[in-house]
Amino acid sequence: MSGPQCCANPPTLSPSSGVGSVIEFGGLKSYVSGPSDSKLAVILAADVYGYEAPNLRKIADKIAAAGFYVVVPDFFYGDPYDPANPEKPLLVWKALHEPAKAFEDAKPVIEALRSKGISAIGAAGFCYGAKVVVELAKSKLIEAGVFLHPSFVTLDDIKEVKAPLAILGAETDHLSPPELVKQFEEILSTNSEVESFVKIFPGVAHGWAVRYKFDDEMAVKSAEEAYQDTLNWFIKFVK
Repeated sequence: MSGPQCCANPPTLSPSSGVGSVIEFGGLKSYVSGPSDSKLAVILAADVYGYEAPNLRKIADKIAAAGFYVVVPDFFYGDPYDPANPEKPLLVWKALHEPAKAFEDAKPVIEALRSKGISAIGAAGFCYGAKVVVELAKSKLIEAGVFLHPSFVTLDDIKEVKAPLAILGAETDHLSPPELVKQFEEILSTNSEVESFVKIFPGVAHGWAVRYKFDDEMAVKSAEEAYQDTLNWFIKFVK
């Protein structure tokens, strides 16, 4: 996860953004949105900028409006990546926040969801978060997963997926280039036990689904399309 593309268009983080609330959930500070009595839940795993990104919370609120209880955990414990901090460059930051740790932290979140009566859980991961989601999908801890411009996900990961999986990739992405996404698609197509959906969005770069600029009409349209594909996937499989 190196180079400027991973971290282009950093968001202005806002702890008060969104119509939901910040609570402790499953041992983690989390942004939650949607009907608390819903039997269906979605976990959103953030990119390196974390759970206070306003665009991410907008996505959470939209999914919540469709009837899901949405949880966006702070897997970074108040320490999202800050490109303005020269003392903690990306590789140093990542060493402190490995996806494997976030995956372990996601387990109590899922347990807390199940204990409150949730019967089906989906998870979507953006960039860094996709690695967390693929581990959940490999472990059968979720009913469906979605990757949006994934990072760190390997071919071996895809071979072990046990839950329906949608992958939304970008035409310009050195972290998961279209060639790699197509390899993911080939592996998934040979797995008769797992339904899959793979789509490469033209004219967009890594991060487009959550770090778009509001004054870029095409970027907003592509992000909205990615959101709709994500929601459709959860409506189909998280029920």
